[in-house]
Order: sequence, then C-alpha cells, then structure tokens
Amino acid sequence: MTLTTSSVTRSSALGPPELYGRREEIAAVEALVGRVREGHGGVVVLAAPPGLGRTALVEYARAVCGPVPSVRPTAPTLHTGLAHEGPQLVCLDDVHRWDPASRAALSADLRHVTAATPVAVLLTFAELRSGQAEFAGATVLRLGPLDDSAAGALLDRLTRGAADPAVGSWLIREAMGNPRLLTALVAALTPGQLTGRTPLPDPLPGGEDLLGDYALRVDELPGAARALLLLAAAATEHEPDGAGADLALVLRAGGDPSGLAPAEAAGIVVKAGGRVHFTHTLLRRAVLRRAPLPHRRAAHLRLARACRERLPHLIQLACAADDHDARLAGSLTAAATAHRPHAERSAALARAAALTADPESRTDRLAEAAEAARLAGDPVRAHALLARTGAVPAHGGVHRVRGLLALADGPADDARESLLTAAALLPPARARRALIGAAEAAWAMGDAAAYREAMTRLPACDDDPMLEAYRAGMCAVLAGRSAEGHALLRRCLDGVDGPGGTSGTREPAGLLRAGAAALVVGEVETACEAGARALAAVRTYGPEVLLPRALEHLAYGELRAGRHTGARAHALEGLRAARRIGQPNVAVSLHAVLALAASVEGDAESCASHAAAAAAGAGPHGLTQAATLAVWAVARTELASGRPADAAARLAPLVAPGPRRGHFAVRMLAVPCFVEAAVQVGRSAEARHATTEFTRWTGATADRLASAQLARCRALLSPPQQAAAAYESALAHHDRLPGEFERGRTQLLYGQWLRRRRRTREARGPLRDALVSFERCGARAWADRSRAELRAAGEAVAGEPNPGPLAALTPQQQRIARHVAEGATNREVATRLSVSHRTVDHHLRNVFAALGVRSRVELSRLLAEEGRAPGVSGKGAVSVG
Repeated sequence: MTLTTSSVTRSSALGPPELYGRREEIAAVEALVGRVREGHGGVVVLAAPPGLGRTALVEYARAVCGPVPSVRPTAPTLHTGLAHEGPQLVCLDDVHRWDPASRAALSADLRHVTAATPVAVLLTFAELRSGQAEFAGATVLRLGPLDDSAAGALLDRLTRGAADPAVGSWLIREAMGNPRLLTALVAALTPGQLTGRTPLPDPLPGGEDLLGDYALRVDELPGAARALLLLAAAATEHEPDGAGADLALVLRAGGDPSGLAPAEAAGIVVKAGGRVHFTHTLLRRAVLRRAPLPHRRAAHLRLARACRERLPHLIQLACAADDHDARLAGSLTAAATAHRPHAERSAALARAAALTADPESRTDRLAEAAEAARLAGDPVRAHALLARTGAVPAHGGVHRVRGLLALADGPADDARESLLTAAALLPPARARRALIGAAEAAWAMGDAAAYREAMTRLPACDDDPMLEAYRAGMCAVLAGRSAEGHALLRRCLDGVDGPGGTSGTREPAGLLRAGAAALVVGEVETACEAGARALAAVRTYGPEVLLPRALEHLAYGELRAGRHTGARAHALEGLRAARRIGQPNVAVSLHAVLALAASVEGDAESCASHAAAAAAGAGPHGLTQAATLAVWAVARTELASGRPADAAARLAPLVAPGPRRGHFAVRMLAVPCFVEAAVQVGRSAEARHATTEFTRWTGATADRLASAQLARCRALLSPPQQAAAAYESALAHHDRLPGEFERGRTQLLYGQWLRRRRRTREARGPLRDALVSFERCGARAWADRSRAELRAAGEAVAGEPNPGPLAALTPQQQRIARHVAEGATNREVATRLSVSHRTVDHHLRNVFAALGVRSRVELSRLLAEEGRAPGVSGKGAVSVG
C-alpha cells in the first residue's frame, strides 16, 4: 500500500494528465483541492472496476497540487504519512486491497484528522458495495465506462488519428468504455491492422493484465464455483449479447449447482429467469481467456454434447476446435442458412470462416457473416468482419456489403461505386441487390443519369414482376416518358391498399419500393399505406436494418399527404432508431423531414436546428435529396415570418435550370413556395418560368394537391382583373381535397390580395378561414400571419395577446414597426407589405411620434425590451445549402 501526500499548490511542472469523459470526476477532485486550500478537510472515494481510470484521477489530483513527496508509512494511518503541518492532500490508491483491520483503522483516523486539520483525502476502490459503512459520510464517485465520444477521442490520441474508421469502431466496442483495455488493444495491433491494410485478428489480442485483475475475484472462489463459471462463460458463445447462459444447459453439461451461490455472493453473476448473467462482460471474458486452453476446450465439448439444438451444438464444437475443419465449417454454414435470426447467422458464419483454410471460401463466409450482421442492424460488427477478409483481390461479396453499409453511413458516391463494382463481379442473381443499392445511392445524390444507368444494368426480373415493373417504370419516367412510366409503376401498387396484397408487396423491401413508386406517380395516400404496411412487416418479421428506412418512408409520405403531426412522430422514432442502429444517412433524411414538419407548425427554432443537422450530414455524404428538403423547409419558415425576399433567394437555385438545381424528385414540390415568394418581391419573370414547368409536371402527376397549388400560382401571377376569379378557382380545387395547411395558404394569399386593394370587408372572410385552417393543423406562425392580416383589415382577433408598446398603433403601423425593428430598410418593408416606399416613410414618421422614439435603434431597443422584436436574438437563423 502507498500513501502519498502533496502540499496544495496551483500548478505542476508537467501539468495534469489528459483525461477523457471525466468532467464530473475532475470537478469533484478540483473541489476537494479547493476545500483544502481554504483550510477545510474532506474525503472523496473513487470507486470503479479495474481499468476505468482510478489511478489516472489520483495522478490528476497530484498534478494539480504540484510536486508530490511520497512516503511509505509503517502503518496505514494518516498520522504517519503526513509530511508537515498545513493544508495537504492525501491520495491512497487501491484501498480495496487492504485487509479489513487496516481499513477500519483508516476509517477511524479519517474522522479524527479531517475534523482537526486542513487535510483532504482521496481514496480509490475497485468496488464499493452498498452496505459498506467504513467510509460513511464520504463523497463517493462511481466511475462508469467512457461514452463513445470520449473513447473516440482517446483512440485518436493513441493512434494519432491513423486508425481506419471501421477498425476504430470495433476497438471502441470491444473495449466497452474501458480506457486501459482500449490502450492495450491498440498497442497489440500492427500499424497495418490499425489502418485496415491487413486483416484484423480474431479474437483481438491485448488486455491480458486487465483481465487478470478481473479474474482475481474469480480465483478466490471454491473450485465448484470456478468450474460452473467457466461453463457459463463458454455457454454464452452461442447466445445473443446480453442473453446470459442457460442454467439448465450448464447443469446438463456437468456444472455443480452448489457453485452458483458463492459466485452470486461475490457479485460475479446473477441468476434471473433460469439464466446466469455475468455482472460485467469483462468478468465473463476474463473467465474464458484466463482458463487453461485444455480446460476451455473441454468445457465447450461438454456443452456441445448437452446442446439440444443443432446450431448451438455446432458453435460449441467450433469453439473447441484447435485447427481448420472444413467439414465442421460446412455444417455450420449449412445450419446458418436456415431461418435463424440474422445475429445468430452472423455468429455462425463467422465461426465457419475461422475454421476455413481456403482464403477464397473464408472470405465468402466472412462477407456473408457481415451481411447478416448488417441485416441485424449491427454495422459495427459488419465492418469488423469485413476487416478480417484480408487481401483476396476483387471479391464481389465484400464490395457488395461494403457498398450497402456505405449507403447507410458513408458518402453516397462511394456506396454507388462499391455496388457497381460488386455487380460486375457477382453472378446475375446476386448482382441484383447490388445494382438496386447503386440506384438508391444515385437517387440520394440527385444524379438521375446515374440512377438510370444502374437500373438499366439490372437484368430483367422475370421471377419478380413487381420489381421488373418498378425497374422499367422508373427508367421510363427519368427518360421523359411519363405516361409509359406511370402505367408501369402503377403495377407495383396492386394490392398495397387491399386486404393482404400480393406476394410481391408483402415483403418489406417490396413495400418500400411500392411506396416510392406511388410518390413518383402522385398516389400519396397509397404511398402512406405502403409505408405503414412496410413498417408493420419490419416490426413483425425484420430485418432490423430496415426499421429506420421504413419510418422515414412513412413520415415523408405523411408529410406529402398533409399529416404533419403523424410525420413528426414517425420521423422522431426513426431518428432514434437510425442513431441506435448506426445509420447516419437515414438520420440526415429524417432531420430534413422534421425540418419540413416544423416549417408547417411554425417552430422556426426547431426547423433551423433540424435543417442545420440535415445540411451538416448531407454535404459530406452528397445527399442532395435531404439537402434540398432542408433548404425548402427553411424557406417556408421565412415565408411564414414575412421574409419573402430571403425565401425567394434561397429557393431560386433549387427550382431554376442549371448546375445548382435541387434534387430532381423534389424540385417541383418547392415551386409553389418559390412562386409565392418571388411574386411578393417583384421576381415575376422567374415565377412565370417556374410555373410553366410546374404546369407540365402537374399534367403528369396524379397528386391532386398539385392542381390546387398550380391554380394558386396562376392567381399570384394573374392581372388584377383576373386574380379574384383565379383565387376562387384555386379554393374550389382545395374544397375537393383534404389538407388544411395548403388550403390555409391559398386563403391567406387571397385575403392579402383583397385587403391590399382596399377591399377589406371582402378580405375578412378568407382571412378568417385561413386562421381556422392554420389553427386546425397547428401551424402557429402561419396563424399569426393570418391574425396580423385580420387586424390590418380592421377586425379584432379574439384571444390575441396584448401587443405591448405597439398597442397605440394601427395594424399597418405595427407591421411596419416590427419589420423596421428587425433591421429591414424602408424599401424592403415596402416590398414585403406590397405598398409604396412613400407609404412606409409616412407610417414610420407617425410610429416614431406615437412611441416617442427618434431613431430606428431606439425603436428596436423598445421592442426588444418588451420581447416583441422577432429576430433580435437571432434565434432560428440557419445557413443551409
């Protein structure tokens, strides 16, 4: 045992050690040092299993206290260890190794010394169990594992940022947040293995000393308990992570039931529901790795004889094997192709690969194991299995899985290239999924030509008529043959909204394709039905990897259908699933959907946050569709807040011809917003050009909302003598359709048009209708605009909040005052309100007089103090695209 003391000073010559993910613990240590500087005592106990950084925190405490004279006392008491009088910090590491009498003496000494002198004491324990009263009253900090972010920072420092991302993710998972284990694993790998140039070993070497520390607790148990724990640890090799070991199997394999009680009393395992669970995975790993090899093989063979199912029996035999075994590998591969959960199939195929001597066959099995792990929603394991494949050249299966993984978590162009390469190397039947994936990557990129190329290369799918109709229909649409393409795509919709559907639309991937076909055709309600059925199928049957994508498809369909509340709920669920499974590209798309939902609901801050997240992920990975949706969402919030110039500037590159245009499947959806904004700021020529293209698109789509939006665009562009009739025509279209939000926007624009032509009495009707529509669909900011227009039309709005310092102004003066307070010039205000520059000058002079202010700065300050100046704080601003 070592007791070290330190005079309390401000700094150390070497500085404190660098710690990761220990902000709270560092704060507690620094608070302890601060107390002793102020002449007070105190005790802090750091409790953590081996390897989590107890000693590092002690070193940190010593460093922040300056040079540390160390002594080795003759007795474990504070009196013998104190260096001199005055404030001191005493650090005692690994107190759990002291005998009970010494700990009791230390506890008594602590109470006396810290009460009488300015001495702070830092103790560390490997484990401090509830009920231990030796150090009652002390501040106890229980160190947990590092989170992935902190572990990643430590890994970057250890490898100087050179680790391959897939290798790094696997190391972080295998280290389980234990910094000492992570350090050991990195040290045991070669530079080639760390950078992914050479295969990873299986299992990963390193950490034997740490596992030895964990094994000390097992070594103290009686022989029956140790033997039972070895069987239990070996039994988990064929179980899913966290499932524990089947106690009945362990007992059938010869485990002594009397060994369970001491193992439970020692806190090593717990029994629950007929299964034995290790309290920490590293304890289980220590039991296996520290057992002599003959004992470990014998345990696996006993378990193999006791297993009553074929696959667990074969896995236990594989664990007992000491060399390559082609026959056993073949049996494992055959068993893994049965209808087993994807995670089990992955584990079995990985075992089969380890038994395979032939490099080509081994790589085949590793690629299949990686694909099963991907389908199970475990991309980290899938990447790690690919990292074991070695340098077998041009293997199609590896390229295929790597491309499908990149489709979910990497640059879309990388995914496309990997999948096209895989398709060239694989036989036609296996190349199909690779080409479909390459087309999906091209779609996400917004590259219509690349999408057509991939789908054209797809062989005729005679065995799957739905897929063949989808392939031919999408190619026809993108070639400009819309009528032919839509007719083909409608074949994909057969049975989607009927009871049971056809065989081609029961399978989740087929249902998702049907939903995509429905959106291209314009059958939005059918797309929602396909998305709902796909989600139900994935939840019932899997695969887990499709859950985030199914939720994204359903949320987007609901958004198109005007069901924004449902879209937000499903998108939030999908975002959680995408993060859990490790699909950042799907998360980007879901952020864009959430931004669009927020732009309807009028939550500018939420829209800005989700749009910024979508833009941040879409840029590096080339996800043009998500980026376009995010830009559209922000522009819509700008329209809601009365900033049409900003909205027009943001949307113009997306809807106009040229290299900066948005995604080919989203451009037309944003045109009505652009036309509304462009007309309000005098960009009518651009609005007319966009409306012409929108007219052609409306003629080809079955989306009934498009006809109402087109009528609204024409009304905005109509000469005054024709505009009223055009607005009435647009409202007649809306009357035949569901969806309150778009109806409210047309009503609002009609009311604005009437009011600005001094037809205020007529304007109140559509403005009231707009307010009701927006309130019914929860579009708060749009409802606020309707209320403002109603005020300007001379109608009081029931339940409206007090306008504060603007109460003495007319509605028009209030609007001008708010815009000026935001920083708009008089000309900008005139453009936004569709009035003359002179009218703004006149009203602004009256505003200054009524409020007693002399400048724009004073006006802005007055409104800011009342919380009435939108944009003063800058909230909700975002730069996208």
